Amino acid sequence: MTSITHSPAEPRQTRRALLIGFAAIAMLSACSTVSVPTGEGAGVSSSATATLAGLRATAGLGPLTPDAQLEQAALQQAGYMASRERMSHTTGWGKDFASRMKDNGVRGAAAENIAEGRFDQQKLFDIWMHSTGHRRNILDPDFSRFGLAYVRDGRDPNLRYWSLVLGK
Repeated sequence: MTSITHSPAEPRQTRRALLIGFAAIAMLSACSTVSVPTGEGAGVSSSATATLAGLRATAGLGPLTPDAQLEQAALQQAGYMASRERMSHTTGWGKDFASRMKDNGVRGAAAENIAEGRFDQQKLFDIWMHSTGHRRNILDPDFSRFGLAYVRDGRDPNLRYWSLVLGK
């Protein structure tokens, strides 16, 4: 019969190695550009294409094309807002809009509309079109692409955090 003996220092070293490993994973996770949404979330750009095309057509502008990269950036921001239960164009990790766009590979001019509320997509665009700054973003002739996403509040499924990212 073979017996294996451990010195008293081995369990401490193993525990220490595990703690160092977990700390390294946590640090790497903090560097990630994708946040985990609080509740159910979705990229809904395709369902907003006709609405945006109609709004822009009334101003003599061409339609916007849904863009997966911009939709991911929108979903990331909606998830951040839902996790913090507040609207913001910045994040808790010191990321402003410009740095978030860069991290998501978005180049050139971009803009973001955000909202929080218990309303559907049609009401969302109605609210934005009655707000000077949001309307200006939607009707900016320099933009040709967009991404729209929402994340539901984890405690109230009727409350959604919305983000629309527009880009060239």
